[in-house]
Amino acid sequence: MPVTVERLGVEHAGVALDMVQRLLKELGEEGDELGTLDSPGVLEAWTRSRDAIHTFVARDSGGRPVGIMTVVESFAIYTNGNYGIINEIYVVPPHRSSGVGHQLIRAAKKFGVERRWTRIDVTAPESDRWARTRAFYAREGFRLAGPKLKLLLS
Repeated sequence: MPVTVERLGVEHAGVALDMVQRLLKELGEEGDELGTLDSPGVLEAWTRSRDAIHTFVARDSGGRPVGIMTVVESFAIYTNGNYGIINEIYVVPPHRSSGVGHQLIRAAKKFGVERRWTRIDVTAPESDRWARTRAFYAREGFRLAGPKLKLLLS
């Protein structure tokens, strides 16, 4: 399926917010801890941090969004500098297994090379129902780097 991938600025945040809300709904209990998206708060934070937040949208031939990916730039000494973290990636169900996810990852890789990142990290849900997602990342060249732990500051 031919898709185009483009960077999405904060001025088009409605597309990203809608797609990420769909992702959270599909994640079910894995996404429940966040609750409802605070859209005004997200927009404020995105505007404040726009140099570190990079959002990509995949559109079908009719211009409709069929996938979204957010990537943030981070820094660590052990990575020898800057690197990327994919925080959200979502492809609408009818377009899965059609290359949309591959095109989004390809855009992240190209962007990372341009930014001179040393790596890109991504986290996938652990439950068995997400085995296909983990297999997708493995096919895209990601390697298991160990469990990710989190501390909620609420």
